[in-house]
Amino acid sequence: MHRITRGAAAFAMAAAAVAAIGTSSAHASDRTVFGCPGGAVCIYPEGADIHTSNPTNVYYSYGAHNLSNQFGNHYVLNNQYGSANATAQLCQGYNGVNCVITIGLNEFGYYNLTPINSVVLNRP
Repeated sequence: MHRITRGAAAFAMAAAAVAAIGTSSAHASDRTVFGCPGGAVCIYPEGADIHTSNPTNVYYSYGAHNLSNQFGNHYVLNNQYGSANATAQLCQGYNGVNCVITIGLNEFGYYNLTPINSVVLNRP
């Protein structure tokens, strides 16, 4: 998993957010992290800081979602809930074909979405 953080403060904030996401007693509506609602996978604006921006794309339903006009580097956050199998995948082909990156439950990363044409939410 490729992660880019901006200094120790960003790392500490990310660690706190991941810890908060993992709290089993939290309800889905209480699990909003960096503006991404609980149960969703979110994509943030190109070049934006995940700590100070809001998601531009929010996906709740399982399966493949084709992307449109997503270029350059974006944060992607997997804020689904459930078991460790609730992963998100970034795929070079449309409809979830040729997946090249897997984002684990409660994880996020900074990815170049130029070659990415779909995101897949995998059922836990």
